[in-house]
Amino acid sequence: MTALSLPVVGIDVSKATLAVCYHPTDQQVKHLEVSNSKAGFQQLVKACGTSCLFVMEATGTYNLALAYYLHEHGGQVAVLNPLVIRRFIQLHLSKGKSDRKDAQWLLRYGQQQAVKTWQPEEAVLVECRQLEQVTEQLLKQKTMVSNSLEALQRQPCVSTLAVKRLQQILKALTQQVEAVEAELLTLLEQRFASEMTLLCSIPGIGRKTAGLLLLFASGFTRLDNYRQLIAMAGLSPREHTSGTSIRGKVRITKTGGGLIRSKLFMCSFSAKKKNAACQALFDRLVAKGKK
Repeated sequence: MTALSLPVVGIDVSKATLAVCYHPTDQQVKHLEVSNSKAGFQQLVKACGTSCLFVMEATGTYNLALAYYLHEHGGQVAVLNPLVIRRFIQLHLSKGKSDRKDAQWLLRYGQQQAVKTWQPEEAVLVECRQLEQVTEQLLKQKTMVSNSLEALQRQPCVSTLAVKRLQQILKALTQQVEAVEAELLTLLEQRFASEMTLLCSIPGIGRKTAGLLLLFASGFTRLDNYRQLIAMAGLSPREHTSGTSIRGKVRITKTGGGLIRSKLFMCSFSAKKKNAACQALFDRLVAKGKK
């Protein structure tokens, strides 16, 4: 059976519970509430079976364990952008909101719309994403300690012991950042050796940015063209005009990967100096009056 011919189960995921809505053959719509835990997942499978299309929203970490469990037990899983479901509900002029209603709307969406089935990422990419998160947290802590140290040293009376402790913390954080970044790049270079070489051959792109690009795009294995990558990074232009109404200038959408945008922004300064194509593009845009 294809995903479209499978019975649909709508699941509204929260931190502690799962609101489930399913439609047994020749019966009315049924609702079920279980815990967001392995015991709850087992109850869900017992009630609905595994030969279903399970439709849920992406809710950060709360839906991942459920998606993996259902996929491992042979179910088809669709993980949707919450904005898509919100617009679908608004389109049908729904009033009121509850977990049960949201689960029912997810059921209806899965029955009426063609959805793309979710596939878990490679284990190495999952590990790399976790290392990336650790790196960003360590960098935030490093910045905070560095700012505290600078503020302390500007005071009229400075404690030598306080400065020493902050310097020790800053040194330890710097070492941790370097160690985690090295581990992350090693994993990526082992898995995507040829891709890393190609990306690093672009003037303005270094090893760190090449690694982040590969991680952001999942090794470019799920993209069909460059426009999809631009949209994912929030770099596609957005125009807002209607008749004689023009709202501001055309700007990038900024919906998507904020981290990769910030890294590429810094790379653009180097690319403008070292990459002839980027230099030509920069000159062309400035000539048109762009900032």
